[in-house]
Amino acid sequence: MRAFASLLVEQGERAATLEAVAERAGVSKGGLLYHFGSKDALADGLTAHLRELTAADVEAMRAAPAGAVDYLIRTSTLVDTEFELVYLAVSRLAQGSYPRARAALDGAHDAWTRTVLDEVGDPVVANAIVLLSDGLYAHAALSSDVLGRDTGGDEEDDGDDTAGEDLAFRGPRPGDDVDDLLRLIGELVALRRASTG
Repeated sequence: MRAFASLLVEQGERAATLEAVAERAGVSKGGLLYHFGSKDALADGLTAHLRELTAADVEAMRAAPAGAVDYLIRTSTLVDTEFELVYLAVSRLAQGSYPRARAALDGAHDAWTRTVLDEVGDPVVANAIVLLSDGLYAHAALSSDVLGRDTGGDEEDDGDDTAGEDLAFRGPRPGDDVDDLLRLIGELVALRRASTG
């Protein structure tokens, strides 16, 4: 399953053929077909794995000592995890001809939103928190050289930020401090409760 996910993320859905998956996994095509009879079966297995990982993530959110919101925001900055690999791979499937992949992604988003809603009690605030978490993840992923670009090197910055020429990040941005964001979220929740209560 990991070989399939890695190929999807690195090269896209078309390149993730049964032959390529078998080669990446170090097994024969016949061995792969014994476990997964088709590429559709691999895709179904991967989306099922995302659902399992999402359920475990939601369980961890609910059990987190500091609460679901704290857990979600702090873990949104983690990259290079099994969850990220599977989520990105299923995202690639959703861009193609696998509607069950889109349903699995929507299911993950809905599960996180419901869990946050249970804590904050306001659907608008819950949705905003989950979207903030999405942004934190995107920032962390881009900052970790996912694009293969220099994320801080020896080249001199001439101050010319011509679009597309240099996408390197030169240091922390305002708002990168997760504790500050969590305080802001706490203030927002309190403000909304005061205005609706």
